[in-house]
Amino acid sequence: MPSTPPIPEIRPEQSVELLKELHILTRDGKLNQDSRRKLKQVQHLTGFIAPLLGECFAGNDDPVLVDHGAGKSYLGFILYDQFFKARSGGRVVGVETREELVDKSRALASRLGFTRMDFHALSVEEAIVSPALPAQVDIVTALHACDTATDDAIRFALARRAKFVVLVPCCQAEVAAALRQNKAAALARSPLAELWRRPLHTREFGSQLTNVLRCLQLEAAGYQVTVTELTGWEHSLKNELIVARHTGQRRGDAAARLDWLLAEAGIEELRSRFVAAGAD
Repeated sequence: MPSTPPIPEIRPEQSVELLKELHILTRDGKLNQDSRRKLKQVQHLTGFIAPLLGECFAGNDDPVLVDHGAGKSYLGFILYDQFFKARSGGRVVGVETREELVDKSRALASRLGFTRMDFHALSVEEAIVSPALPAQVDIVTALHACDTATDDAIRFALARRAKFVVLVPCCQAEVAAALRQNKAAALARSPLAELWRRPLHTREFGSQLTNVLRCLQLEAAGYQVTVTELTGWEHSLKNELIVARHTGQRRGDAAARLDWLLAEAGIEELRSRFVAAGAD
């Protein structure tokens, strides 16, 4: 009987059984087009996270990675399978508000013998103060955490003094809604408001501004920030990757520039979301 040809997107060390459990592979080991796109995005992201995990394991044999807005925990399971399973230490923690998804992830981790995976049904406010999560974590991730869920992941990372923050934002709507509400006053005040006068531009500019504010927030809290594409645009329009490394060196003008942008856009009411106590 001829053997099944290898699938290029699947790395040799990856568990085929895990990919079947996550419904990325069909039961007969095949990959459809939608699953191929999803797998390619996650594989690209794990490629960015791998060297950060290497640094963490080099200085600590029991690092903690927390995945916020984990959903079905595709990212957490694939990271554990590739980088934690063969080691004696290290832990992956999934935080998700939907209890039914947390229960399913716990059951899957138990079936696979992934003993150093934990899952918690918590809001971000609960997660920040929860004794069930370590006081300090090494890496915080959020893959396609919608709208303000990415900001929640940042708040958690700052509160728990994360060494690295890895974000793929999705569906930013809050800033666009504030721009839309305050548009008339902004247009009367400044020609810059032409950047978001038309509805389509309001949405696109709101998304761009959201991520700029997030980067400034992280820089003001002592992080060095890199922004790049996750994969080719043919795979996803939600394609911006923000990687932040804590250095303790605050960018001196980051907080002032963040305040200026909020004021110039007329959305000062969102200041509490983007200005918070950071890590030293």
